[in-house]
This record gives sequence, C-alpha cells and structure tokens, in this order.
Amino acid sequence: MAPETPIRLYVAPVNWAGQGWQWARAAERFIPGVGAVSMAYRLDSDFGFPVDVSVPVGAFVLSGRWQREQRRVVLSSFTHVLLEAERHVFGRVYDQSVVDQARDITSSGVSLAMLCHGSDIRLPSRHAARHEWSPFADAADAGTAVLEKQASANRRILDEVGAPVFVSTPDLILDVPEATWLPVVVDAARWSNSEDILATTRPRVVHAPSKGSLKGSDLIDPVLAGLAEEGLIDYRRVEGVPAAQMPDVYHSADIVLDQFRIGSFGVAACEAMAAGRIVVGHVTAQAREYVEAQTGLELPIVEATPDSIEAVIRDICARPDHFRPNGARGRAYVESVHDGRFAADVLRGFLTT
Repeated sequence: MAPETPIRLYVAPVNWAGQGWQWARAAERFIPGVGAVSMAYRLDSDFGFPVDVSVPVGAFVLSGRWQREQRRVVLSSFTHVLLEAERHVFGRVYDQSVVDQARDITSSGVSLAMLCHGSDIRLPSRHAARHEWSPFADAADAGTAVLEKQASANRRILDEVGAPVFVSTPDLILDVPEATWLPVVVDAARWSNSEDILATTRPRVVHAPSKGSLKGSDLIDPVLAGLAEEGLIDYRRVEGVPAAQMPDVYHSADIVLDQFRIGSFGVAACEAMAAGRIVVGHVTAQAREYVEAQTGLELPIVEATPDSIEAVIRDICARPDHFRPNGARGRAYVESVHDGRFAADVLRGFLTT
C-alpha cells in the first residue's frame, strides 16, 4: 500500500472534487523522493473523481477489521499524513475522536498537517456578516445551523491538534488566519481546448453548479433566462454531470458562470479557465488581493454580482474583442498557479522538514 520512497505521504479521507488525489500527484511529480497515496470513503453519489484507495462507506464506518488494519498500515508505513476536513482517518476505530487519531499519528513519529476544504471550516455567521449575498444569511435555517455547529467544532479540533493547517481556497484564511493556502490542482491538458470563444453572434453561456443554493443559481437563473429569451445568448444550466463529462460541457461554452454567493473560487472555476473559457463570478476583494499577493498574478475571473450579472453579460456580448483575450489569460493563470507546481512548493516545507 505504501510507496517505496523516502517520503511517503497519505492524504485522506474525503478527496472532495478529486483534490486529495491531485495533491498527492503534485507532491510526487515535483518533490524528489516523495510517493503519495490518496484515500477516500466512497458514497453512491460520488461523481467519479480519481482516488488511489476507494473505501466503501460501510467498511469505513462499520468494519472494525478494516479500521484496525488501516490504522496499523498508516502508522507503520507512512512518514506524513495530510488529514482532510477534520474527518477520521481510520474510521471510528476504538471509538477514537479525530483528535485522538491525530495524536496517534504524531506520537507514532508520523508528521501531520490538517487540510480544510471549505464548508468544513467556513463559519456561516462570520460569512453572513461580511457578504451581502451569503447563503447563510438566515441563521435560523436548519442547514445553516448544522454548518455553524460543524465549523465551530472543527475549529476546536484544529486548536486541539495544533498541527500545521492548509486551506484550499483563499477566502478560508478569514476562518483560519494561521493557515497556508494550498491551491487546488487541475490537469490543464485534460481541459485544454483550441476552439475560439465569442466567435458567434449568440455567446454560449453555461452554469454548472455543484450545489445551486451555495452557488447563487437562484439569483442569476432568471436574469440569464431573460437574456436568452431576448436572443442575446444561449443559456444552459447543467447539474449532476459526472466528472468525466465536464470537459465537454465547458468546451461547448464561451462563458462559464461560476458562483455568486460565497465570494471565492475553486476547482470548477479553474477547470473552466484551463479550458480557455471566460469565467464570470463573484470573488471578493480580499480573495483577489490574497491571490495576487501570493502569486504575483491578477485573478482573471470577470467580476459580477447578482446585481451586476446582466450588465456584465451584456458588456461581454457588446465587446467580444475586449473580453476574448481573457480566455487565454485564464489558461495561463491556471498553468502557473493550479497545475500542481505551486501546490508542491507549498507542501515542500511540510514534507521535507
């Protein structure tokens, strides 16, 4: 199970959007002497993202035999563990808490870092206080209350464990100020597309939210439907598409609408930029400034809010020559920041000390 390399990294247990697997591959490709394994428990609703070790959720939760063997192998065979989303690495073996398992890891001489993905650590009350279009504005909403409780509990886990922390998106620095940004990774070659954008009189606009309520789909759908009815654009809303089919979805678009509530960006936006599409979304000044400070590059996502989306789309349609180069800028940005090299540079300090 463990690679035969001096440095052996284990990334587990969620692999959301395939990022555990991508960070593992980035570490292997760009850091000499590193071998890496990603693990995730599998749900029936998963979208087919690659992972090295896929564990049925029943075994992860219920199989004491699997849990004990998982614990033995990780503690005896790996040198480093990147623990995702404050979740149990070994299932609930011996009724351990996440903190118990983290302490097991470090007491066994294995180096540990924590990795926050987003909803696991983003505190809804803090987000709602800062963002006009926050999906968490209704504190009495049952889902929001669950997320508030979860994020608060996970913040306590980070404090108790005391290990280095990485976050996958720049906005999460507000929730974990001591963290280091570990950029998401996409395979730029897989998304590459040579088809010209804005080459027709009716630009093709695609919105493919992983979760519409968080992405602000309800705020923009009526606007885009109206523009489509007017004949200005062709609009396509896409949901539930397996990961393997998403390149075709983005290649069919001129403009990809990302998200309009959270104020940041993630894997989907990077994939669309890698495809050379014009990406439009709401990214806060804090997130944009942080990216530029860390990378020296301006984030090439066209800014739009629910209030300004109509004007922005009309502007793109009216000035295609002005916006067309944004596709190439997006591709260049992803190749510089999200192809794995930057992530490997971030991980190098953890893996080589």
